[in-house]
Amino acid sequence: MTEASITFAGGPIFDGTELRDGYAARFRNGVMDTLVPEDQLTGEDLIENLSGNILSPGYVDLQVNGGGGVMFNDDPSVETLTRIADAHRGLGATRILPTLITDTAEKTRAAIDAAVEAVRSGVSGIAGLHLEGPHLSERRKGAHDAALIRPMQRSDLDEITKAAKDLPALMVTLAPESTTVEQVEALSRAGVIVSLGHTDASFETCMAYANAGASCVTHLFNAMSQLGSREPGLVGAAFSCGSMSAGLIADGIHVHPETIRIAWTAKRGPGQVFLVSDAMAVAGTSLTEFRLEGRPIHRENGRLTLEDGTLAGADLSLTKAVQLLSQQVGIPLQQALASATSVPHRMISGAGEVPRPTLSQMIMIAPDFSEVRPVRP
Repeated sequence: MTEASITFAGGPIFDGTELRDGYAARFRNGVMDTLVPEDQLTGEDLIENLSGNILSPGYVDLQVNGGGGVMFNDDPSVETLTRIADAHRGLGATRILPTLITDTAEKTRAAIDAAVEAVRSGVSGIAGLHLEGPHLSERRKGAHDAALIRPMQRSDLDEITKAAKDLPALMVTLAPESTTVEQVEALSRAGVIVSLGHTDASFETCMAYANAGASCVTHLFNAMSQLGSREPGLVGAAFSCGSMSAGLIADGIHVHPETIRIAWTAKRGPGQVFLVSDAMAVAGTSLTEFRLEGRPIHRENGRLTLEDGTLAGADLSLTKAVQLLSQQVGIPLQQALASATSVPHRMISGAGEVPRPTLSQMIMIAPDFSEVRPVRP
């Protein structure tokens, strides 16, 4: 597909907002130019037959810990990022935020340097960086190493704000227990996407941090204070606060499908729920076990667990997450697709309008969700 103009027809077209049947997508010089009714195509159009597959912008995954057999924490390098990005492109994610799980200050610096160099050198698919910790709550640590969790210091704040200038997008998951409102204000001013997670903080505290600039919640319902009759917790703040969006692991394991339906209905806008994979090293492979900082993680029946049964990331592709939303939760397919594409794109770009996708950013999804493959120019 090297022609200056090519048109895709013969299947539904998702443009980031609407799912259109009976339309064709015309690309000129590698960029989507227009959508036209199929009955208006002419003999001049070079047609690529979708054969019933859905043509969609590629997924934007903001929480990717590993893939292709490797974890970012094990070797925070450009080579590791390239391997992870390649694995996720094969799963339909054309842009990702590689995610460093709670680690040492030295490892954090190495991860920032690797992400900056990967972006500078044009590694395909690397959209920035997500630092999930180490400034979390030990009580809600999940699979994070409690020995590495620590309060944010001035040196941490300075390093993160500097990194925000060098990266197209920087997301940081933190907990009020290990940070201050003033630190969140400084991070937000610097352009950092502050996400609350791994916290047992109260509703009032979470709302105060949202008012200070926190605009996101990390893996909604998991590793956080829950919605209760007398204390709404972070879950309640995520629902109530229109300025915050929330990542969701829609695998039917981390969150029950009916709970997802309730959350979808309860979420106050303009913030929205978006899908994340929380993927680990096994993504894109047949591996049944790997290690997280020396601790064995077992893969079985769609679950990734530590030896004590604690969930450790997810064995999930965003295609499967979209399928669960549309088929088990009852979310309209176009909304499900948006939650994996245009909604997370806006989270990291800050743009109201999603730019026209390029051919290299497009994917084709089988109508039964059994397969997804990238469209390559």
